[in-house]
Amino acid sequence: MQFLWKYIDDLVGKGLELNILGEFLLYSSASMVPLALPLAVLLASLMTFGDMGENLELLAMKTSGVSLSKIMRPLIIVVGMITISAFFFSNNIMPVSNLKLRSLLYDIQRQRPDMQIQPGVFDNTLEGYSLRIGEKDSKSNLLRDIWIYDHTDKAGNVSVTVADSGYMHMSNDEKHLILTLFNGHSYVEMQKTRGRRGGPKTYPHRRDKFERQELIIEMTGFGLNRTDQNLFRNSFSMMNIDQLDHFVDSIGQDIDDLHSSIASTLDRNTFKKEKRNLLKTEASTDSLELTLPPEIIQISLDSAYARLSTLEKRRAITQAINYTRTNKSYVSTNTNTIGYKIKRLRRYQIEKQRKFSLSFACLIFFFIGAPLGAIIRKGGLGVPVIVSVLFFLLYYMISITGEKFAREDILTPFSGMWMSSFILVPLSIFLTYKAANDSVILNIDTYFKFFKRVFNGVKRRI
Repeated sequence: MQFLWKYIDDLVGKGLELNILGEFLLYSSASMVPLALPLAVLLASLMTFGDMGENLELLAMKTSGVSLSKIMRPLIIVVGMITISAFFFSNNIMPVSNLKLRSLLYDIQRQRPDMQIQPGVFDNTLEGYSLRIGEKDSKSNLLRDIWIYDHTDKAGNVSVTVADSGYMHMSNDEKHLILTLFNGHSYVEMQKTRGRRGGPKTYPHRRDKFERQELIIEMTGFGLNRTDQNLFRNSFSMMNIDQLDHFVDSIGQDIDDLHSSIASTLDRNTFKKEKRNLLKTEASTDSLELTLPPEIIQISLDSAYARLSTLEKRRAITQAINYTRTNKSYVSTNTNTIGYKIKRLRRYQIEKQRKFSLSFACLIFFFIGAPLGAIIRKGGLGVPVIVSVLFFLLYYMISITGEKFAREDILTPFSGMWMSSFILVPLSIFLTYKAANDSVILNIDTYFKFFKRVFNGVKRRI
């Protein structure tokens, strides 16, 4: 429902068929499955073990010598299969579903609104035409005081049709709009012509009168045209693990190539650039050859600059400033490109880790829900639903925070996407340990008894 209301403006008034809406809702629902599965596992385990605890079935099993770990063993296998299935769903089915959903949403957003002309308002929905009706009879659909401006020739208001009344309906193939007009006139201005021997221009026109006339207008752009899905295939949410790895490697190689290109360009434009107006040093070439390679010339910049003339100094400073500005512009442009590629690289890495972390969350929530149900001993849809929602909100908020940190490069994609799991795994181990040892840590009667003892002790002292 949240997804539907998010795009309600793109769906309303488009005249979409039920099969298109059903396809849209199916794809959007499929994209929610990896996020809904952990919550479903948490709620199911809470309800199951809560019912068993409330009906003393867990107590009967434990008194018969069956430990909690042995009771949970078959369900661990089932949840393990659900975890593996969730990963395969995220890796194989969800990318295809996201691709089809994005393509369908793009087509819906591009589709023009359904033809609904309001009385007293010029409507330009039809390409090349401007329509206005005075009033509309809601029972008979009869239109009165009809004005139609034909702009298909893009020459202005040179063709106008005025009718006393008429009807408007779609053709059987819904590709044309048929206007049946009664008792009206049509006015058409012809092309301007020059008079004889340089006389003034004439403005001929044609006027037709009719009792009944049918005007057929092509409904261009009103049908739902399906776009090639390959247009969106490079998006990170439409890829499986292998495709994500391929893009991560290619983007990483592009970043390395850009770094190498910046270093080589700066070296070429700064250190290996042809030097002009350099003075020979006081040392001889023979003495330099004894200590330095032949391609290196030792220069004292201060003394070399001091021996230049005023004009040569200006020339040298101007040339240095130009080199600096060019290098700065080059580095700035390539730095922005590298920053954009790094952001894309992080999004691909985050999406890859998401497929693993959301699947692993099913296993974590089972080891939270099953011990909690055994400790709380409340079944049904009351307490389990409240506890499930609270834990899932905690997990979701931590996941969103970690993903944001990973996008902003505060954390690595691995640390950001697994942060919620790192926090909840110790909690699941703690709850499983407490449930296996019949802890009453979450039994509300225990806290009532504790506060009652404290209250009685204070009362006796008073």
